[in-house]
Amino acid sequence: MHNHDDGCGCGHDHDHDHEHEDDVFLVTDADGIEREMVMVYTFESKEQGYAVLIDRNDPEADGVIFRIEEENDEAYLVTIEDDEEWDRVVAIYNEIAASETDSEAKA
Repeated sequence: MHNHDDGCGCGHDHDHDHEHEDDVFLVTDADGIEREMVMVYTFESKEQGYAVLIDRNDPEADGVIFRIEEENDEAYLVTIEDDEEWDRVVAIYNEIAASETDSEAKA
């Protein structure tokens, strides 16, 4: 029997669903449509930061990776135009995603 009253560790804490509202970014896609994107993950490669964002209104869609550029203490999300850089960061992200899936499967 699984008791869902207090601290069962299932991760379902419904009181804090809206504390990440500040992480919403407005991103205009290739069709000129503005989407609300939510940052779900950040990682580094070659001392460069990258962010993974998903569409807030379509969380099942694939994430999009942006390069994080910093200027005057402000952080900007920049589209990765370079194919070699894109392939590198996608490979890193896929490794991270695979290792997280493995750890969830073992839990």
